[in-house]
Amino acid sequence: MKGTWEAMEECSRLGLCKSIGVSNFSSKKISQLLEHATISPAVNQVEMNAAWQQKKLLEFCKEKGIHVSAWSPLGANGACWGSLAVMESPILKEIAAAKVKSVAQIALRWIQEQGASVIVKSFNKERMKLNLQIFDWELSTEDTEKIKNIPQRRGYSGEMFISKDYGPYKSLEEFWDDDIDNYQ
Repeated sequence: MKGTWEAMEECSRLGLCKSIGVSNFSSKKISQLLEHATISPAVNQVEMNAAWQQKKLLEFCKEKGIHVSAWSPLGANGACWGSLAVMESPILKEIAAAKVKSVAQIALRWIQEQGASVIVKSFNKERMKLNLQIFDWELSTEDTEKIKNIPQRRGYSGEMFISKDYGPYKSLEEFWDDDIDNYQ
């Protein structure tokens, strides 16, 4: 990690990039990086949604001045990872019905109100338009409290990065820095 980050810092110093950041870094990995970094990451891109809220990591990044960008903000539902925990959430459906919004709009607005940005994948023009209509209204304190009660579950296990014989990660606990207590 140290050598790679030093090379990224050099790219920044040379003006080859405006900002440098990380992806899928836990608080522990960010702390390790900051021990030798001369330039702090501008962003940490991580899985984050109403069903995997990343509260501790989000707060840690805010304290360090690192912006969080949320991939899989709607939970995804691919063959290899993801779940319907966001889009099928009874809590989000209830809030959406009361606000006359879509579940996706509620989920995206919640992330935006946490201070994170969202990375939404859609090729459907109507959905893209709806996804942009989250900036002229707010969730109530009551809505936010309800969303805090959504059961937490990581959508991506990380199993493909685990090898008992090769590579740096021998277990999921090691890969996720022991932050797997909410993974089911």
